[in-house]
Amino acid sequence: MVKNASQVETAGSNDIKKLAELIKDIKIAMLTTVEADGRLRSRPMATQNKPFDGTLWFFTEINSGKVSEIQRDHQVNISYADTDRQKYASVSGVANVVQDRAKAEAFWSPVYKAWFPDGLDDPSLALLKGDVTQAEYWEAPHGAVVRLVGFLKAVTTGQKYEPGENRRVEVAEPASTSGNA
Repeated sequence: MVKNASQVETAGSNDIKKLAELIKDIKIAMLTTVEADGRLRSRPMATQNKPFDGTLWFFTEINSGKVSEIQRDHQVNISYADTDRQKYASVSGVANVVQDRAKAEAFWSPVYKAWFPDGLDDPSLALLKGDVTQAEYWEAPHGAVVRLVGFLKAVTTGQKYEPGENRRVEVAEPASTSGNA
């Protein structure tokens, strides 16, 4: 059953668990920020391996364009897509730049030395903290055959095709824009 996306609901723990389940195995997200002239800019980012609780974390360079954009306008969108399993999520929220060694240590992996040669001591190392305020997700049944059967059933019966679940939820109130964790 598809839930009407135009009806925004306040997220409960089940909604957050559902969103967490949808995005947990999608390692790369597209982070969209607002440039100084108002244009949107997206780039791929690796989400840190942490159970989703309403906050998403990403490593970044302190002097990057995205950091400047976030310091100017804290509104961001982070989108996830797993086309193989037909799972999609778009989350909006407030991002802040955080320089917290303990938090960086909690997420650190030696693979990040490719971007931060001095490891946790790299002076350009920072984290982006994304506090999610709302999300919308889509999930279709697995397998092309299942989707095709549903589509053909809709065509032959004259009923609307219901490809899966779609829901829009309010996750949290926008957070403060301070850079503290």
